[in-house]
Order: sequence, then C-alpha cells, then structure tokens
Amino acid sequence: MAAAYYMREDLRQFWQQPGKRAAARFLRHWIARAQASGVAMLQKFARTLQLHRAGLLAWHDYPISTAALEGVNNKIKTMQRQAYGYRDLDFFKRKIYAIHEATYALVG
Repeated sequence: MAAAYYMREDLRQFWQQPGKRAAARFLRHWIARAQASGVAMLQKFARTLQLHRAGLLAWHDYPISTAALEGVNNKIKTMQRQAYGYRDLDFFKRKIYAIHEATYALVG
C-alpha cells in the first residue's frame, strides 16, 4: 500500500511540469508505472487518467481553475441547508449576493 501513497504524491508533480510536452511525458511514464505496479486500484486510476489525458494536458495551454467557483457553490449549499428560517426567496438571494461583498483577512 506504500507504493500507492508514493504514486499519489508523485502524480502531484504533473501540475509543476514546465510545459505541455514535459507534462505529456510525465503522464505517460506515471501511467506506465501505475499499470506495472500490480495494484488494481492504481491500474484502474491509470486507465481513467489515460481516458482524460487530453483534458489534463489542456490545462498546460489554459491554466485556469474553477476552485473559486466551487468555493462559492459550497457556501451557497451550506447556506441553503441552514435556510430553514428564511422567510422568503428574496432574502435568500440577498444572502447569496452578500457572499461576494464580504472581505476576508489573511491570517498568518
């Protein structure tokens, strides 16, 4: 099982590759090692990565992330679970808009 841990940690280096060609080479080698590992879950994941290879490599052309959007969606879902006491839909909408007006201080 230690092999799976090291393979997982190694895969994180995909995002630090200097370019698309290096990333393609890295991914090809990682998939080959996963297939040769003999660990069924790693082999299955390697097949999944192979299917999504083009999309993964596209990140090196357009390095954008939906992380901020996912964060806002998570806040809205949390607020929705807590919204049992809201009187109307308009108030809920105002609460959602207020998410974007909030300012956050970095701590540390």
